[in-house]
Amino acid sequence: MIVVDTNILAYLLIHSERSVEAERALQKDPVWAAPLLWRSELRNVLALYMRQRGMTAEQAVKVIDKADELLQGREYALASHTVLTLVAQSACSAYDCEFVALAQDLDVSLLTDDRRILSEFPKRAISLKRFVSDEAEVAEN
Repeated sequence: MIVVDTNILAYLLIHSERSVEAERALQKDPVWAAPLLWRSELRNVLALYMRQRGMTAEQAVKVIDKADELLQGREYALASHTVLTLVAQSACSAYDCEFVALAQDLDVSLLTDDRRILSEFPKRAISLKRFVSDEAEVAEN
């Protein structure tokens, strides 16, 4: 199992130059988890695509449906004190710290391309490129 941030979900479910890497990550570890926050964040990404890239509401709903299926049974609520402790220890937003907190709670890595998260939590977070490379090992605690 691996925790994935919303951008990784978007790379997988919305065709882009990063989609192949995201597909490789899913093949490498097909059990993805995320905090409940992923829903709102992905809706926001889809709103941007609808407004700026011509995605229809119907297409956006299909993306959400695929994400629901992928994360079914692996969406988690987090204790505020856990998230806020991570906020206090880093320069990351509370939103980002939700993903880090979940990875810590599950004792797994967080797959992200967010530079700040990767910098602030190098033992917990791993980049998509590093994760899919043949020599990559999942980040340690």
